[in-house]
Amino acid sequence: MEKGKLEEMSFWDHVDELRSTLLKIGGVLVGFAVVFFIFMPDIFDSVILAPCRGDFILYRLFEKITTGIPGLPQFSTEGFHVDLINIQLASQFFIHMTTSFWLALVFAFPVVIWLLWNFIKPALYENERKGSEKAFIFGIIMFFVGVAVGYFVVFPVTLRFLAEYKVSDMIPNQISLDSYMDNFLLLIFIMGLVFELPLVAWLLGKMGFLHREFFARYRRHAIVALLALAAFITPTGDPFTLTIVFLPLYLLYEMSAYFVSPTPQESEE
Repeated sequence: MEKGKLEEMSFWDHVDELRSTLLKIGGVLVGFAVVFFIFMPDIFDSVILAPCRGDFILYRLFEKITTGIPGLPQFSTEGFHVDLINIQLASQFFIHMTTSFWLALVFAFPVVIWLLWNFIKPALYENERKGSEKAFIFGIIMFFVGVAVGYFVVFPVTLRFLAEYKVSDMIPNQISLDSYMDNFLLLIFIMGLVFELPLVAWLLGKMGFLHREFFARYRRHAIVALLALAAFITPTGDPFTLTIVFLPLYLLYEMSAYFVSPTPQESEE
């Protein structure tokens, strides 16, 4: 739809277009959710519950690295296993449904963004479209990178620590399915959003609210804050694990600085 045609559309034409777009989005989400619902038992066993076992890829990687580097605390995968329990009658059924929806939302994200983009695009000029298209593609890629970091790094490290932590040996850990899924979905979704920070910085830079000088001025403060955040996510006290979580967060900070324009003074130089 061209911009000239867009200007000829009435208010109700826009409403119809929006309704059509929302119906398509709803149909896509339902379709993805149905597929995930059908295959959810296999997905649970091989993907969602994989961090509960000692042979998870991150644990084996940590064991290999710490074994090969003298001085590092040795990371062992032997004997680690988390058994989940269900204490609510309908929990397994509702988790089956809600997890199908959340996975559909994550994996249908590019399609949803594409449908919304097709609705918004006619209102933009050609130069605005080019910049926005790149931003949308970059945002989608970074979202999935964040989800991957959450699944392969942040959640397993957090689970490993909390599952083995005991305030007293007289109190065994019995982790409920609801608690596990709440933390699993929350951490992975939050990491997906955190990895959108370079895109947010780029948008703020385009609006003139943010310049590269800001990141240079507050870099030391950011390092301290990110170290604190990494320590909060992985409260193990292990420098190796802390570094593994800190590095992606700091890389996001530097990427955000790269994507904003320099200050006018720096540009003139």
